[in-house]
Amino acid sequence: MLARFYIITGLSGAGKSQALKILEDFGFFCVDNLPIELVKKFSEIELKGRWGHIAVGIDVRAGEKSLSSLKNILSQLKNKGIIYKIIFFTANDTNLLQRYSETRRRHPLGKRVIDGIKKERRLMTKILEMSDKEIDTSHLNLGELKEIMAKEMKIKAEKNISMSIISFGYRNGIPIDSDLIIDVRFLPNPNYIPKLRYKTGQDIEVKRYIEKTKMSKTFFNRFFSMLKFLLPNYVKEGKSYLTLAIGCTGGRHRSVMVAEKTAKFLKSIKYPIHIYHRDIDRT
Repeated sequence: MLARFYIITGLSGAGKSQALKILEDFGFFCVDNLPIELVKKFSEIELKGRWGHIAVGIDVRAGEKSLSSLKNILSQLKNKGIIYKIIFFTANDTNLLQRYSETRRRHPLGKRVIDGIKKERRLMTKILEMSDKEIDTSHLNLGELKEIMAKEMKIKAEKNISMSIISFGYRNGIPIDSDLIIDVRFLPNPNYIPKLRYKTGQDIEVKRYIEKTKMSKTFFNRFFSMLKFLLPNYVKEGKSYLTLAIGCTGGRHRSVMVAEKTAKFLKSIKYPIHIYHRDIDRT
């Protein structure tokens, strides 16, 4: 029978947090750094079926005394008929040191990172012995980790990416959550045409005005070709969400028109799209 309750544990810096984010993308209800004393009570929620699959993150921050009590708590789970699985994340010292150096994080067990890693390995030995699966992330990228997690949990990994498209005006600032920003201020500007000035990029007259030039047609062909190349590669690397921001001067004409046309194109090749025109009503 497939487990519905997962305990994600292992060494600090080995990828537990990334694993929990992946599980959230798979539809799990996840809680990180859960006190071990609450594992039993939290797992009982699974029996009620409120949230479906559940995953909790446990690590050395719980303390040596609490970690030593986990075995007894797991026995209680078995007695209650709760099917659980422990996945232990590890990595070699060289990679852990490199990750701490890149993030400039302090190891939870000591001033010197290498000393903390050695102490943590010792403290987590018993948890490793109880685990059902050990995943070494030393040489894994995010996409590979996602594939391993999906296979382990018998989940079909989503080969897609959820996209948000935001049209905006540069004079009002760039959206701070943008992953990709496309500047379309080179396209013909309807603002200089009196009969189009107070319309928007959603109006057919504005669309036709922008689309009619050879330059515009070339841009859309190349832009859509670029997206068709980029998106599958983002998915391959494990990216689940992407925000594409498209900007013109005021955010009323060109950016709106390009965003609408882009959304239509992406929907035609089966990408889920959410579109938002941030500045369309500003004057």
